[in-house]
Amino acid sequence: MEKERYIMFDWAMKRMLRDKANFAVLEGLLTVLLGEKITIVEILESEANQLRDDDKFNRVDIKAKDSKGEIIIVEVQNTREVYYLERVLYGVAKAITEHISLGESYGEVKKVYSISILYFDLGKGNDYLYHGRTAFIGVHTNDRLELTARQREAVVRKLPEEIFPEYYLIRVNEFNSVAKTPLEEWIRYLKTGEIRPDDTAPGLPEARERLRYYDMTPAERNIYDEHINAIMIQNDVLSNARLEGLAEGRIEGRAEGRAEGRAEGMKQGRYEIIATMLKNGVAPDDIARMTGLAKEEISLMQAAGGTTE
Repeated sequence: MEKERYIMFDWAMKRMLRDKANFAVLEGLLTVLLGEKITIVEILESEANQLRDDDKFNRVDIKAKDSKGEIIIVEVQNTREVYYLERVLYGVAKAITEHISLGESYGEVKKVYSISILYFDLGKGNDYLYHGRTAFIGVHTNDRLELTARQREAVVRKLPEEIFPEYYLIRVNEFNSVAKTPLEEWIRYLKTGEIRPDDTAPGLPEARERLRYYDMTPAERNIYDEHINAIMIQNDVLSNARLEGLAEGRIEGRAEGRAEGRAEGMKQGRYEIIATMLKNGVAPDDIARMTGLAKEEISLMQAAGGTTE
């Protein structure tokens, strides 16, 4: 019997997980990542999202409810490209501004969670999951700005981290562990497309039922296979470019070293000639005229005893 294959998450997010029938898969990922039960209300498709195909298919804006019943906006980025952090910032800004109506109170601004699934190397770090949030810290005292009980009841009702966006960077290439937790089961699937029969993380049992490779039509499988091949080619090109860049850098470094050595040698030789001229009583004005050097520089050499040291 042929081993069961499952559709990779990046493809599923573009083509399948926007369907309400498959919300349970995305809800599982969000629940595991945010550490509380998340229920999707709807997938938000704005006019701005339609302007660029890469925007539409590489990010999903989700309107959801957290465990307290509060509405949140979750923006999932799923792509391979440069300027990624700038793209994340751009996506969060769009998510905030697109989902508050003109004239509404700022109190209607929703908390945004930005989740980036990185299928390329971003930065230097040993972890496969990084989390960032905004907090105001005293420059001199290093204390954390908190709200008083009275402020909680008045105008300022939330801490910065309760309002400002939170960022999750999932660096799937850094995950090489045995999956022992629900989060690790999810990261393994994000990296390899593998869902094991005993995986129980929220969302993965649903993914196992709804994202089977052989449940696609032959035409759909053909398109999917072309997508996977394109990614493999892209990754090979990036790897080769990286290796070629390193090799080229080494070659250029050697060439630059030789060129710098020659230039330094010529410079040193000229200074030695000038030092000899000074020792033989040639006037600085005449040396300046013959060499093109500034008279001040020659005078400094003369003061130093006719050397460049």
